[in-house]
Amino acid sequence: MLHHLEINVSNLNKTIEFWEWLLTELGYQQYQQWDFGISWKYGETYLVFVQAEERFMDPPYHRRRVGLNHLAFHVESREQVDAMTEKLKEKGLRILYSDKHPYAGGQHHYAVFFEDPDRIKVELVAP
Repeated sequence: MLHHLEINVSNLNKTIEFWEWLLTELGYQQYQQWDFGISWKYGETYLVFVQAEERFMDPPYHRRRVGLNHLAFHVESREQVDAMTEKLKEKGLRILYSDKHPYAGGQHHYAVFFEDPDRIKVELVAP
């Protein structure tokens, strides 16, 4: 069981704006908040986002480099994937692999892929 995951971000305010609505939709609750960070918890697992120090901002994050590629979350159904896809579009967020959506992960993998403000890929996967 994963205890927590901590991610350094380039702009904490943009990160909070993006992740707060998404994690709330997925059933997470805000857990902790301080001047340079915030976390949301689901069950015993929590996600932490911390403002990176200026001296560590260059080079910027890219998921193709060594390190985190993406975060994938379970959702309850294909209908929830579809509903979340519409909400993402309403927020002006780009759906990745839109030409293959919702089967970009394969013919038996119903999901939506998109990016957070630092371009961390996020995936919502139906059972």
